[in-house]
Amino acid sequence: MKLDRRMLLGASLTALTLAGATEAVADPGAWSEEPVRIVVTFPPGGTSDLVARLLAQYLDTEYGQKAVVDNRPGAAGTVAADYVAQQEPDGTTLILSNNAPFTISPTRFEEIPYDPVSDFSHVAYIGSSAPGLFVQPGSGITTLDEYITHVKETPMTYGSSGVGSISHILGEALDAELEIESIHVPYQGSSPAIQDFRAGVLDSFYDMAVQNKEMIEDKEATILAIASNERNPELPDVPTFKEQGHDVVIENWVGVSGPAGMDLAQVEQINETVAAVFENPEVRQRLTELGIAHRSMSSEEYTALVGELIEVWAPLITAAGIKE
Repeated sequence: MKLDRRMLLGASLTALTLAGATEAVADPGAWSEEPVRIVVTFPPGGTSDLVARLLAQYLDTEYGQKAVVDNRPGAAGTVAADYVAQQEPDGTTLILSNNAPFTISPTRFEEIPYDPVSDFSHVAYIGSSAPGLFVQPGSGITTLDEYITHVKETPMTYGSSGVGSISHILGEALDAELEIESIHVPYQGSSPAIQDFRAGVLDSFYDMAVQNKEMIEDKEATILAIASNERNPELPDVPTFKEQGHDVVIENWVGVSGPAGMDLAQVEQINETVAAVFENPEVRQRLTELGIAHRSMSSEEYTALVGELIEVWAPLITAAGIKE
């Protein structure tokens, strides 16, 4: 099974036509006198939550825009997305958008209560990161080949951040690619999965690789591979799946979206402010630590990307066998 197929995020970004995008002319700054809620589709502690809190912090301290994070997990992110789609398009309710409700759920579920493109104003793209496969340090498994051999003899449990999440899709798709069968244990977010892994409840887990750098360095977890095209500079010793003969590339993206019908001038204002926040050297360093490769793009580019990635992810979801 080839999961890369030049269909994933890197290829999608380069496929966009930058020349036709409208250049933003708004200056960075606050756009509402009211506090802004940044809705997160997962519980506290995961990548989306950390990025949202980083954004909220700098909106307040650097641009005078009060912002709070509102965690609304459930149903693979569709609970949060549906909530945001129904709010007033006045810029006071945004969502830290990601794969789960926007590019995975439209294929995974027969029906969702919103259209992932037309029911939202996709305001600002932030960046993408890649997950990895982690195993218990006491398992004796140090390579992907050893993992394959072990699982074929004794099936292992793996934790994910939820049914239909990127970590679940990677786990199921990798099982198919490696011709093995592991046991999926879903959680509501990556933090409780990692807690159970630390407690010895889980044999392995999939999560954003760089976000767990400290666990790797402290030898609390052994990472076998990362699902990116190239090695991450924060984890230079960690090989990719591709290096080990398995063309598996699955990356998670994050951005900022709001309800459909937002004023275009306000969208432009928010886009410029979000871009300015993530161009801040301190914020960029924090994104690097989280393993997120940052890139700014216009609202038009971002909207086009969301629509394109629905098609990109469809065969991966089908291959993972998690359609409902």
